[in-house]
Amino acid sequence: MRQLLVQVPQGYGKTVLEIAKVCDGTNLAKIEATGVQQPLDLVFVHVSNGKLEKLLEKLQDLPDLSFTLLPTGIMALHPPADAAATQVTNVEERSPIEIFLSGLQSTGSWKGFISYAAIAGVIVWIGLYTSTSYLLVAAMLLAPFAGPAMNTALATARGDRQLLRRSIVRYFAALGVTIATTALLSWILQQQIPSNLMIDSSQISTVSVLIPLAAGAAGALTLIQSDRSSLVSGAATGMLVAASLAPPAGIVGMAGAIGRWDLVTNGLFLLLLQLGGINFSAALLFRLFGGLSTQGARYRRGQRGVFPISVGLSAIVLAGLLSWQFSSHPNLERSSRAQRVNAELQQVVQQSDSAQLVESNVRFTRANIQGQNTLLCVVYVQRQPNAARSTEQIRADLTQAIQAHLLAQGFNATPLVNVIVLETPPEL
Repeated sequence: MRQLLVQVPQGYGKTVLEIAKVCDGTNLAKIEATGVQQPLDLVFVHVSNGKLEKLLEKLQDLPDLSFTLLPTGIMALHPPADAAATQVTNVEERSPIEIFLSGLQSTGSWKGFISYAAIAGVIVWIGLYTSTSYLLVAAMLLAPFAGPAMNTALATARGDRQLLRRSIVRYFAALGVTIATTALLSWILQQQIPSNLMIDSSQISTVSVLIPLAAGAAGALTLIQSDRSSLVSGAATGMLVAASLAPPAGIVGMAGAIGRWDLVTNGLFLLLLQLGGINFSAALLFRLFGGLSTQGARYRRGQRGVFPISVGLSAIVLAGLLSWQFSSHPNLERSSRAQRVNAELQQVVQQSDSAQLVESNVRFTRANIQGQNTLLCVVYVQRQPNAARSTEQIRADLTQAIQAHLLAQGFNATPLVNVIVLETPPEL
């Protein structure tokens, strides 16, 4: 339920009341007021979210119309008294005009916007440089990427080329400032090698595309859902969008400063994947679930061809990136491949009758060894008490068996295996 304060020239207040009744408005009231230039009728209208757009359409033809829309939910109670529970639980999604205006309100001034992008870059750099993961969380809260991301999706759903152009400019301006800030800090402090967190954050999984799709959907749902029908705060979904963009932006800047172009490639891939995925899922939800269209109350700027073209381009970008990912083994799917390798490795160890698996760790490293994708495997096994083979023989046999099996599986990697044989303590 939303409250509108409608101002019209004196004599038109009765017309507003009649229109509000047609739109199932409740708790209606009209009072005479004194305006700056002429006497006014001030009409209080409470209407459901779903009827707000219809009400504004019908009011548009009134002369000198102005209104104030309260963006928070209103509990408009009216007789009979025993229907109060039904009246307050009838919560609907926001109207299309409110979704659109709420998204536009998230756009602040350029000065504050760029300042937050630079501050987020500093925090991202400190977190990646010192391998402090909680600082990345702080940077996600500060990074101003959610606003341009949602406005780009809103412009796509509305077919607004002007807003789409402005949102994309703000999008890449924020990313550019964050990348430049991290690169400058790495250059000033003479960083020479990537940190462990940089390497870990640059690892890409085969399911990485699900993160931007989920982030875009969550951001769109936050704007679509009414305040009282959503248990998720806007800050949480904004952080999810920033989580998709802030660490890759920091990696691109820092890796570029130290000349690690393999990390730069991974970071740029992640950024493009996030941009395409967020816009694709959010725009579809705005259009199909939020009811946004090219024309609406107080909105005449939309063009029909913009939505299919923009969504189509986002889909093409996603398809192209996924094709690149799955055709460049294993560079753009190291995280997933490490999991698969670990599963294969454990199967080899389980076939041994001399040792039992304790733990195995598998990861791709960023070693600068020309012509090989280094796969580091550290395997802890426990020697069986009745094993006939010596510890060194068990170690050598398992190492050879694991390497041969992994090479036969075609992982396009050079497995460097370290088998550590552990002895059980002697019985007392």
